[in-house]
Amino acid sequence: MSTQVFKAGYLPGLHDTDVSWHRLSLGTPHAPLRVDVPQLSAEQMTALAQRVQHASRTHLKTMPVSDIVQVLDKATARLLDRDDVYRQQLERLLPQATGFDAEMVRLNLNAYLQTFRGLQLQRFVTEDFANPKVLDEFQPRTQGGWTQAFGPELLVHVWAGNVPALPMWSFVSGLLVKAGSIGKVASAEPVFATLFARLLAEVEPRWADCFAVLWWPSGAAHESTAFALADVVLAYGGNEALHAMQAHVPVTTRFLPHGHKLSFGMVSAAALSVHKGPSVARQAARDVARYDQQGCYSPHVFYVQRGGPVSPQDFAQHLAHALTGLQHKLPRRVLSLEEAAQVGAWREAHELASLNDATHAVLGNGADHSASTVVYSDRPLPLTAGPLNRHVLVVAVDTLTEVIPLITPQSDYLQTVGLAAAPEELLHLGQCLGQAGVTRICALGAMTSPEAGWHHDGRFSLLDLVRMVDIEASTEREAERFTSYEL
Repeated sequence: MSTQVFKAGYLPGLHDTDVSWHRLSLGTPHAPLRVDVPQLSAEQMTALAQRVQHASRTHLKTMPVSDIVQVLDKATARLLDRDDVYRQQLERLLPQATGFDAEMVRLNLNAYLQTFRGLQLQRFVTEDFANPKVLDEFQPRTQGGWTQAFGPELLVHVWAGNVPALPMWSFVSGLLVKAGSIGKVASAEPVFATLFARLLAEVEPRWADCFAVLWWPSGAAHESTAFALADVVLAYGGNEALHAMQAHVPVTTRFLPHGHKLSFGMVSAAALSVHKGPSVARQAARDVARYDQQGCYSPHVFYVQRGGPVSPQDFAQHLAHALTGLQHKLPRRVLSLEEAAQVGAWREAHELASLNDATHAVLGNGADHSASTVVYSDRPLPLTAGPLNRHVLVVAVDTLTEVIPLITPQSDYLQTVGLAAAPEELLHLGQCLGQAGVTRICALGAMTSPEAGWHHDGRFSLLDLVRMVDIEASTEREAERFTSYEL
């Protein structure tokens, strides 16, 4: 079997022969993929950053944000077109690189990419800027004076590789605020950002030098070089890696980390009628199965209220059945030895608990640790991280407010809640969850598909990137003294 080699990276102004290349081995023994990623010297990194900054000043910063949205819409439309060569490369290479099922990648790409069409991007911008023209020129303030938002001269992205196409969020955010960008691809997924950069340069040739995509070893001197050049560093990864990364960021550089988070689901008795309960369980199963719980927004636990026609244990059975069905339709990727060991230890611990506790039950496909597993508990359990890869807890509770003390110890790590509840419960639960530390509440089935402009980890997507410049009203008033018509 011939091994395929993909050359990653996007390096305007540099020839392949001028660059050192590091080879990554991805895929499986049955479908190997070798990826060559570029490693630059400090001098090359500095020259590249200067080129990107100059190009962004010349082309990006002089474009109205509405024109930027149009370019991004054209690029996204091409990625949604299965006849387009870039879409075909993504469908071929992403499953190989990540091990995720090809059909899962295809379906999730469609749902994800639609978030970046023009209409959605306009909502994205107006979520942070009531007047998007503030990104183009000084605009009047309601209290007097003027204000304008200036994006970074250089935005450095450090991308994680747990979910395919994740870099698109920050890549697009940087473009919307007219920042020159350098992105570091993850060793686990170097494909999407590479192809997206190449496509953007093709769709809008004036942008060809406005961004770069490369790679460097974590913690290497390259990191300090890149961060010293940046105005803003936007980084994704594990908490320990982010902490180590921050030590290389100058105090004058804004550091925006997105680290490890925990998400879970809540199901009200109001959603557990005989007709609705099974469909709610199927929605929950989709949240578990999408990318095998690898995202921060993927659920680890479902808290299910007693008192409905469908009991919490019935819900757990429906969830286990739905996950088994998805395993046939969208097979889970092959686990590494470390992942398989984590799953085995987690399941063994719950099987042991079930022997000593009649309120505890392990559902799923028996000893097949490669299959999904649902563990049911009839007594309250605190929110904890599971082993991922379609293994989840269902916990019965008397009331959904009973969940709050179970999640509060994890307040620093809370992110998404998938909620199935009646309208009269919604705002009260939202208030309780928000106070506990949750930053996003959505319907079950939508946990892994954030809407355009969502406040990632409770922060602004675009406002965090810009620097606001105010001309105060006093300046304008005083300027009147110096006009030719001043009396």
